[in-house]
Amino acid sequence: MRSEELFKEAQNYLPGGVDSPVRAYKPYPFFAKEANGSKIVDVDGNSYIDYCLAYGPLVLGHANPQIMNEVAQQLKIGSAYGVPTENEIKLAKLVIKKVPCAEMVRFVNSGTEATMSAIRLARAATGKKKIIKFEGSYHGAHDYVLVKSGSGAVGLPDSPGVPEDTTKNTVLVRFNDKKAVTDLIEREGNDIAAIIVEPIMGNVGFIPPKGDYLKFLREITTENNIILIFDEVITGFRIAEGGAQEYFGVTPDLVTFGKILGGGFPIGALAGKKEFMEMIAPAGTVYQAGTFNGNPVSITAGLAMLNQLNNDFYDESDRKGNMLRTGIQDILNDNNLDFKVVGLSSMFQLYFTDKEVYDYNSAKSADTEKFNQYFNTLLRNGVFIPPSQFECCFISSMHSEEDIQKTLESIEKAVK
Repeated sequence: MRSEELFKEAQNYLPGGVDSPVRAYKPYPFFAKEANGSKIVDVDGNSYIDYCLAYGPLVLGHANPQIMNEVAQQLKIGSAYGVPTENEIKLAKLVIKKVPCAEMVRFVNSGTEATMSAIRLARAATGKKKIIKFEGSYHGAHDYVLVKSGSGAVGLPDSPGVPEDTTKNTVLVRFNDKKAVTDLIEREGNDIAAIIVEPIMGNVGFIPPKGDYLKFLREITTENNIILIFDEVITGFRIAEGGAQEYFGVTPDLVTFGKILGGGFPIGALAGKKEFMEMIAPAGTVYQAGTFNGNPVSITAGLAMLNQLNNDFYDESDRKGNMLRTGIQDILNDNNLDFKVVGLSSMFQLYFTDKEVYDYNSAKSADTEKFNQYFNTLLRNGVFIPPSQFECCFISSMHSEEDIQKTLESIEKAVK
């Protein structure tokens, strides 16, 4: 197997043989050769229906012709300039038109950069240091948010090399727990600069907010001079034109984007109310910079992608998502299995637990060994999902009904 040979070779040159830890799984990951539409093909010639989709960016599927054509034209005239381009304005105006809280935008290179910059801006705007994040939420790999879960406690570093002094101002609470947030703010509200939240937790599988939880966060932050940051790196432009804030009808102060906004190319963005955004240099004194900020290739791809997302796209995403989730639930019912199927729009996951999943702790009750068997059975049957119980699966506009039916057949074999 060529993938096995490449993985053995890669381990000599890349830590663990990969460039991101989630890509590693046993016995070895397949190495991609090409991808198109809903399919990805490995170096051994195996084709898979792809529900990983590069962990979320490819809402239009692999190698979307319009994006590829416009990027090809851009590459003919330059890949980086170090000066502004007109397309940066066009993409910013499009984001502002679509996203309720967006009055200005700063383009960066990844979701990690966007959340790091949002936290810095919130601290500057409030003059306070502490931030609240939720157990199990992932906001990138920077030191502020790379902390262990632990209810109501100062976060301990989740990686060697992260000083405890860096995370001493990061406080964790359980998602969907109003009392935990209320109690914490009553104790320490004068020191809390921001709450950063995934409106739907997409990096521990799929956990939506309960009832009016997001509205509650909006109200309590407004009352206590705390900046509310929505991390929409996963949900932005996926579940609605204006993202989760449009879908749930709750407008944060700041929002971060990545993944989808780049149309398959590296990008991130911080957007929000003008009173905060104008604090960013050079308009203000909060420093944020990057050689590849507003990179013309990524900006071009983002424009080509966003211009294709219309009402038909969102209606079709809902239809396909419901078809797949309903099909999985029917399979579970037929086999008397009480596992949990969750999702919304083009997002889905199957938790191998009989408990309701509403926060990090309940998600961790899932049987990861069963999931690994499920993952490998799907892979042998030509279906690729993220190789972790605690990731989200995605559907693109290129997934056909035939793809979904074949996937359901593979899932039935896997759960049996």
